[in-house]
Amino acid sequence: MYVDESISRSNGKTYKRYLLRESYREGKKGVSDPSRKVKHRTIANISKCTPEEIAAIRLALRHKKDLTEVTAKNKAVIIRQGLSIGALWVIYDIARQLGIDKALGSTRNGKMAMWQVIARVMEQGSRLSAVRLASRHAACEVLGLEKFDEDDLYNNLDWLCENQGKIEDRLFKRAGNPGLFLYDVTSSYLEGTENELSAFGSTARDGKKGKRQIVIGLLCNEIGVPLSIEVFTGNTNDSSTFTSQIRKVTERFGAEEVTFAGDRGMIKSKQVEDLQTEGFHYITAITKPQIETLLNNGVIQMDLFDQGLAEVKGDGIRYVLRRNPQRAEEIRKSREDKLYSLHRDIEKQNKYLTQHTKARVTTAITKLQEKTKRLSISKWVTLSANSREIVFSIDKKTLNEEAKLDGCYVIKSDLSEQSATAETIHGRYKDLSYVEWAFRSSKTVELELRPIHVRLATRTRGHVFVVMMAYRIIRELAIRWQLLDATVEEGIKELCTLCVEEVSFNGTAMTCNQIPLPRESVAKLIEAARVKMPEVLPSKGIIVTTKKKLPSRRIMK
Repeated sequence: MYVDESISRSNGKTYKRYLLRESYREGKKGVSDPSRKVKHRTIANISKCTPEEIAAIRLALRHKKDLTEVTAKNKAVIIRQGLSIGALWVIYDIARQLGIDKALGSTRNGKMAMWQVIARVMEQGSRLSAVRLASRHAACEVLGLEKFDEDDLYNNLDWLCENQGKIEDRLFKRAGNPGLFLYDVTSSYLEGTENELSAFGSTARDGKKGKRQIVIGLLCNEIGVPLSIEVFTGNTNDSSTFTSQIRKVTERFGAEEVTFAGDRGMIKSKQVEDLQTEGFHYITAITKPQIETLLNNGVIQMDLFDQGLAEVKGDGIRYVLRRNPQRAEEIRKSREDKLYSLHRDIEKQNKYLTQHTKARVTTAITKLQEKTKRLSISKWVTLSANSREIVFSIDKKTLNEEAKLDGCYVIKSDLSEQSATAETIHGRYKDLSYVEWAFRSSKTVELELRPIHVRLATRTRGHVFVVMMAYRIIRELAIRWQLLDATVEEGIKELCTLCVEEVSFNGTAMTCNQIPLPRESVAKLIEAARVKMPEVLPSKGIIVTTKKKLPSRRIMK
């Protein structure tokens, strides 16, 4: 097979014709026959191909018996490793399947927001690191982006904050109108003091006392898909964030026949009134003092907790009771550990009193009493002195009274029996774990909401919104990869190893970004994600760089 070239001239114009042809002989092979002549037949007319394409065809035909000649010895073809494509394409295609790309739109801001979401899934960090990440991945080729820097991404956070409501509305319409909404709040501490939304809160969920924080409320559907996220100042109470969620569901989402599920600190009497005003229902839990009040008033009895799942009705409210044996055992072991810790401190204090005859016993007892208060065991542990030796005693009656509700919880709801069984109410309340899992994924290893590298309120809200959309992708990948022996983080790192091959011909500026066949481990991830990789990518040749350079920041003074 060969390329046949023909040049003709007519009326002062030159015409070139290219045919893809092959040679053959007529007659039987191996028979000596002088009449067997070499003939030619045309396979295809390739005259419309570009000179570069025709040169590539000739090159391939010339080395068809040994393709290594094309790459190893022939200087007409140069192949070099290009940008990473595997993780970027898989995450982007998942985002398209979830409708995130359409919700963000096809404007430049929409495309940059899409990159911020993808960058958050692939590698957590600041806007500066997101730009550097784009220089290693084919972001501009896949998303159709022009050159951008960190300032563009910071401004894009302002755009995200301004358009968050519209974007969430589009995502909500695609997800469908749920009958149950799950809502919970968390807080995230800040290292600095300049964030416009930061404040000292009454609850430090991250265990960082003395740190300013922001409060984040997350609204999900019944299977834990995030629908909306909202950022409040750090001193906002959990229950006070609930009213805006009701308004959001009614005014923006237009939902009807809605039930809200929230934990015991979220849906209180005021929130119940607001829900009933809108004709909505609730599922929540009550506190331990409230359980004790119901026991004292005879509304519920202790033996009901030992019946598996029990239900009591009263004043239009349904109470669903259960004891979790595993949780009860955890609490019992926790008390034993606290008591053991106190016992060790008592031994240390007694040893010190023995060695230091002038040390005061009362001072040592005061220190130990402070510890019992910190450990929440002071109600049933009493400290006393026997000469210069400190001893402790346990009030078993008080301990038994406190331990009787170990592992016990009560869920309450105003749903009718026709709308939901006791098992359904219990199950829907336990579904709040979906929101807790979302918070864990968003704040820790996979998405790392913090540290928050912004100060303005608009950019803080835009940053948190990016994390919410990134979580939707993480959640979907976790579902699709659940049968693979790899975490989402490990899978993304493995996909990052798949890079395009930049192929250039005859030293020309023409470059083709060809995607090679992935190795088995990468292919399994792509297949399980239900994503199809393209064969080639356009080469835009855009080089993305940051304004701030790392070398200048590393100079030692």
